[in-house]
Amino acid sequence: MPNLNFHPVGRHYLQIPGPSPVPDRILRAISYPTIDHRGPEFGALGRKVLAGIGKIFKTEQPVVIYPASGTGAWEAALSNTMNKGDTVLMYETGHFASLWKKMAERLGLKPEFLGKPGLEGWRQGVQADMIEARLRQDKEHTIKAVCVVHNETSTGVTSDIASVRRAIDAAGHPALLMVDTISGLGSIDYRHDEWGVDVTISGSQKGLMLPPGISFNAVSAKAVEVSKQATLGRAFWAWDEIIEMNKTGYWPYTPNTNLLYGLSESLDMIQEEGLDNVFARHQRLSEACRAAVKAWGLEIQCTDDACHSPILTGVMMPEGVDADKVRKLIYENFNMSLGAGLGKLKGLMFRIGHLGDTNDLTLIATLGGCQMGLRMSGVKLKGDGVAAAMDHLQATATPQAHYPNE
Repeated sequence: MPNLNFHPVGRHYLQIPGPSPVPDRILRAISYPTIDHRGPEFGALGRKVLAGIGKIFKTEQPVVIYPASGTGAWEAALSNTMNKGDTVLMYETGHFASLWKKMAERLGLKPEFLGKPGLEGWRQGVQADMIEARLRQDKEHTIKAVCVVHNETSTGVTSDIASVRRAIDAAGHPALLMVDTISGLGSIDYRHDEWGVDVTISGSQKGLMLPPGISFNAVSAKAVEVSKQATLGRAFWAWDEIIEMNKTGYWPYTPNTNLLYGLSESLDMIQEEGLDNVFARHQRLSEACRAAVKAWGLEIQCTDDACHSPILTGVMMPEGVDADKVRKLIYENFNMSLGAGLGKLKGLMFRIGHLGDTNDLTLIATLGGCQMGLRMSGVKLKGDGVAAAMDHLQATATPQAHYPNE
């Protein structure tokens, strides 16, 4: 058994862009005794979380909750709607878009990867005009779905999903729109119904502040109809049984009861703060973090000001500096974990997560650890990034809300 309490003094700073730190309130909720998942108490819990999660997705359509990671929700989205050999248009924005493509291949689909070449495409959001142009070429409608990542966790880039829907509509194409918002849900504004998304994929371990182990499919009426004719194999992932049983608050198999306790508490916390306030908090922390990076004189991985992610910031290292060695030094000296560069960005950058259960002082401490670690690694900084972030937070500070029980 590994030592699970190996941080000797203070709390470990988990500043990766997910899994995010789990608040004490949620940890306590998860620790409640397990109940009968066929009993009346569970039915009430099921109905509550199913109704509440729909508000986070901003949908009136069914939201399927799986005992799985976000990868399982990817597979569920494809297996419920596709036939073997179907073509899916997938836009490359980063490492996780690439992994979704790999899954499509393993399921027997024919993914077509669209995007800008090299590293350039990983530093910008989805280019909806490229999707529209490709769909206009598909006169036979062989493309059955367009798959995009809303918030690419590997790059710190958030894409405009509404523009993708407009592109599909402008091309007059019947393809389903599938969106991965695993790291965006609960931290960045997302509108499943308004944006005309057919299947939205998400997970528990990011903005919802839960441990890994819950994933979601929000599904449109069109997607449900398509699923009735789809022939790609599925059993555990099948929507029909679970959507029907969810109407009464139950699952067709054993659900992860204790994580659903945590989800219930998470939904309460988000409601207490107010969803729009949650979004504003993440945006403000992101702005402060970027102010720090700019003051250091370092480059932000996302090059499009309109696409900076509110939940993480990618920090590019100067030529000759290994970002993984910087991360290792910071971990060993300051008890803080930062996200690694993935895929094409391995060793070139590190990622600062500022999502979920995070506030001003969390970010200042995080940036302090980064600044000390960068200096100790020999990176020449132009200015004081911590001071720049503090200036931004001071200038935009508002009194913290106190909840009714306080």
